[in-house]
Amino acid sequence: MKITSTSCICPVLVCLCFVQRCYGTAHHSSIKVTRNQTKHTEGETEVHHRPKRGWVWNQFFVLEEHMGPDPQYVGKLHSNSDKGDGSVKYILTGEGAGTIFIIDDTTGDIHSTKSLDREQKTHYVLHAQAIDRRTNKPLEPESEFIIKVQDINDNAPKFTDGPYIVTVPEMSDMGTSVLQVTATDADDPTYGNSARVVYSILQGQPYFSVDPKTGVIRTALHNMDREAREHYSVVIQAKDMAGQVGGLSGSTTVNITLTDVNDNPPRFPQRHYQLYVPESAQVGSAVGKIKANDADTGSNADMTYSIINGDGVGMFSISTDKDTREGILSLKKPLNYEKKKSYTLNIEGANTHLDFRFSHLGPFKDATMLKIIVGDVDEPPLFSMPSYVMEVYENAKIGTIVGTVLAQDPDSANSLVRYFINYNSDDERFFNIDANTGTIKTTKVLDREETPWYNITVSASENDNPGLLSYVTVGIRVLDVNDNPPELAKEYDIVVCENSKPGQVIHTISATDKDDFANGPRFNFFLDEHLPMNPNFTLKDNEAAAAPSPSGFVRAREMGACGPAMQKRSCPRLV
Repeated sequence: MKITSTSCICPVLVCLCFVQRCYGTAHHSSIKVTRNQTKHTEGETEVHHRPKRGWVWNQFFVLEEHMGPDPQYVGKLHSNSDKGDGSVKYILTGEGAGTIFIIDDTTGDIHSTKSLDREQKTHYVLHAQAIDRRTNKPLEPESEFIIKVQDINDNAPKFTDGPYIVTVPEMSDMGTSVLQVTATDADDPTYGNSARVVYSILQGQPYFSVDPKTGVIRTALHNMDREAREHYSVVIQAKDMAGQVGGLSGSTTVNITLTDVNDNPPRFPQRHYQLYVPESAQVGSAVGKIKANDADTGSNADMTYSIINGDGVGMFSISTDKDTREGILSLKKPLNYEKKKSYTLNIEGANTHLDFRFSHLGPFKDATMLKIIVGDVDEPPLFSMPSYVMEVYENAKIGTIVGTVLAQDPDSANSLVRYFINYNSDDERFFNIDANTGTIKTTKVLDREETPWYNITVSASENDNPGLLSYVTVGIRVLDVNDNPPELAKEYDIVVCENSKPGQVIHTISATDKDDFANGPRFNFFLDEHLPMNPNFTLKDNEAAAAPSPSGFVRAREMGACGPAMQKRSCPRLV
């Protein structure tokens, strides 16, 4: 198709974008669609139309958080087919069209009617179209474009994980990393410095420092001592705009606790101690405590105690209470004030968990001297024997001395001692005791055949302290005397057959004696000599000569002292 240079030009869309930057300047930009032209020799120009989009766009921009009284101007749509006579109508559709964004359908001016927040939505996708108002036909194809919400610095940095609680060992080297904190900024990191954060320390110097770029907190001093100060409250600030004046900031608190290391040896508060222990203390019982102080805590303060020397090593032992970290002193052997009145112990307390990094601060042990004073206790009288055995003959006269017990006051006072026999209310009292001398005497005639043995309990007390008693058992054996005659074992009724032969044994007779073996058998049997003789019977000891029998009455008598071969019972026979 050929046209002259005066022919009408194909419509071209022009986009004017207006952006008000946060720094207060404004500018316009435009994009045009041009024609391809070819010149001919006849002076005519031949125009070749290339099928193209009629709308070519850059992004529109609108500032977030616009707070002005009037709608914010965004930009302008314009077609070169628009002659300004109102025949072209501009239509806007898509995200926010008609609510957030409105367009003047005659001029193509686009305005934002609401304050926008880039952190909620960064851009909007819209569609634009130019139509002939009369025919309602499109003058340009519908085209898509974007309105981008331009960021302003309206968000301060935030620490989402604070406040922080962290620990670091005491005595750490300077520059030891403690914690890395991170602040986030909701502003656009690709635009300006609104989201560029710089860290600084507001509180906590000179003990700690923070890397301005990374937020890593480090120790800033050598040899920070937990025992001098344990807790620190460090305030870290994050400021955007690269820390420049006018930037927004946020802060967080980092609570730092120094954890313990074993850098303190145990120490006894005193170089000398004194402990009183009564002589009545029981073997195996705890008699005292001692403690060394350690400024460390936990396992770093654990220690053990030991007795390293002293004259009381054999008398006392020491153990460690794991909960209280005290040394518990116990008694190994009985104390006796009258023999030894004091002892000396050298006691050592030593840490059990050593940290060799701090060995130059040692030694991690300490020693002290403990003097033990033995206390005199009023002890009960002490008998000369743990028990007594005495003997007395039966049939002894009342008041016969059986024996003597002896008790003494073990204390240095050496008080006088009194003695008593402990009787139950229903006991029959066969003995008494001299309260001053401890001599025991009979109060009744004793019969060995009734009671061969007596057990009594004797108590002793001091005159000065009658309530303090000691006891001893006394066993009294009753000795036998020959005070019982022999007796026939039973009454004998003997039957003899008339045809019995001479010399035939018709019965055997036996006798008994209540006295013990020494005063009893062997017996001598004989016929009663006061009765007339009967020639029909004779009495014969098993080991003695025969004797004529008097009318069947038999007497037995003890033979007196016999040799060992005679110490057995003899039984006579009647023949």
